[in-house]
Amino acid sequence: MSVSGVKSSRISRPEKQTRVKVIIKLLFWWAFWLSLMILGLLLANWQWHRAAEKVALLSAWEHAPIHMNPLTEPENLARLKLTGYFLEDETLWLDNRIHNGQIGVAALTPLLTDSGQWWLIQRGFVVTGVDRQFEPSVPTPVGLSLVRGRWQQIRPGALVLGDNREGNRLQSLSIAPWSHLSGNVFEGVVHQESGDGLLTTWWQPSQMPPERHTAYALQWLCLALLALVMAVIGHWKWFKD
Repeated sequence: MSVSGVKSSRISRPEKQTRVKVIIKLLFWWAFWLSLMILGLLLANWQWHRAAEKVALLSAWEHAPIHMNPLTEPENLARLKLTGYFLEDETLWLDNRIHNGQIGVAALTPLLTDSGQWWLIQRGFVVTGVDRQFEPSVPTPVGLSLVRGRWQQIRPGALVLGDNREGNRLQSLSIAPWSHLSGNVFEGVVHQESGDGLLTTWWQPSQMPPERHTAYALQWLCLALLALVMAVIGHWKWFKD
């Protein structure tokens, strides 16, 4: 009696294999949807941080102090007033810029001050079209010049495929091409807004407002929530069947 009872309580091998398969399927099911949930939460958190960074950036832009010919490096996005002499022969071009749907370059010309400090001035946009053989030409002031603009610190790490410099064109902002110049220099560029030698202004500190980052964060949160709902529904259906 007891022997037969033990035998009847045992799970048959086919049933055991079926249960193992169901458990494995559920593990893969939850692993997939939990991965999507975690990914959605991580991306949402990243977009929240990006929105906060943009708010801080816009605040710094709005309340930036004004410096006149500073001898120490200014804070990022500070407003500068500089007097000095443009080094016309040292002009290079920041390549692959787009302004109002037109392709062009931005003129980069060093400005040497009386203190021996020189600043890299981004003077504005020049239309070139798609022909990369076209060599732009812009007038450069001679004599003492006044430049007003925004200071942008150059942070390393920009992705550049190949050499940064091709002829007189640069793929990304860098002061390395002017390393032969004597005098003190800071790692950054002045985006000119007014003054002598100004071309067409185009530069903005941020192309995406904080509200868009917030919208992206909400979208990623919705994705995480949807993944949770799908995981629960799938789990419930498997147990029901």
